[in-house]
Amino acid sequence: MTSSRLGALAAALVAVSSPALAHVTFENGQATPNSTYKATLRIPHGCAGKPTLKVRVRIPEGIVAVKPMPKAGWKLETARGAYVRAYQVHGEAVSEGVTDIVWTGSLDDAHYDEFVFQARFTDAYQPGATVFFPVVQECEGMVEEWTQVPAAGEDPHSLKAPAPGVRIAAAAGAAPAPLKAGSLTLDQPWSRATPGGAKVGGGYLRITNTGTAPDRLIGGSFPLASKVEVHEMRLEGDVMRMKPVEGGLEIKPGATVELKPGGLHLMFVDLKEPLKEGQTLKGTLTFEKAGAIEVEYTVRGMGGAAPAEHKH
Repeated sequence: MTSSRLGALAAALVAVSSPALAHVTFENGQATPNSTYKATLRIPHGCAGKPTLKVRVRIPEGIVAVKPMPKAGWKLETARGAYVRAYQVHGEAVSEGVTDIVWTGSLDDAHYDEFVFQARFTDAYQPGATVFFPVVQECEGMVEEWTQVPAAGEDPHSLKAPAPGVRIAAAAGAAPAPLKAGSLTLDQPWSRATPGGAKVGGGYLRITNTGTAPDRLIGGSFPLASKVEVHEMRLEGDVMRMKPVEGGLEIKPGATVELKPGGLHLMFVDLKEPLKEGQTLKGTLTFEKAGAIEVEYTVRGMGGAAPAEHKH
């Protein structure tokens, strides 16, 4: 291939790839629910060579306590409005706030700049969701509208002018959201790290029955155990003993049953390997009426008496 053809091919590749690399984006594309987020919006270019004169940001519903940062050489304006509903911020109800931010100035096409604001993500957005902020970039005689939102399952990079987005992640150490299955709510499944060589482990959680009929926990499965049983601890004389709950554990209507160390709990029998702190392990719990429900156990550090020390 001649050098002229190589040059033409390289130019074509740059022309094709440039739009994907030149989108308006946030420097930090991740936040957590009920937290304050510093949004740094990056403007990488003008409009077809024209200088940028205005940057407009629309604030989505559920994003509150917005405070834009003044920018030297730029005029700052905001618009305020009522929210669809009130949100709790530090114990106070907030029903209105900033809905739009506009910076007016001049940014040459050959230059790059950042526009900053602070905002609070409410619990309207849960881990796994992505919040999109429509941005309009006004230039001399031209407008770039970064407002496209991907459909479910669509890659935002495939869009011509995607709105910059912030993905919601779970806060470090945060407990997973309660799992609902029919009339049952399963809350915070967890286990405890086991010493090397231990053949049993414990599983713990809270189960609430919001229905009008009883259900019964009769077993389950765990990836590192041959079987899962429901056990209870009882003091017999001076000895704490553990034995299976015959016929399964009844969850009465309107009742909450907590499985915890030293009381009712799940027993993971014949462990294939030790449970290690920090692991998350998926398993199932089987109910008489609700059927099999998939759960995920968080393995915490050792504490108190290990299951191997209990007497059967």
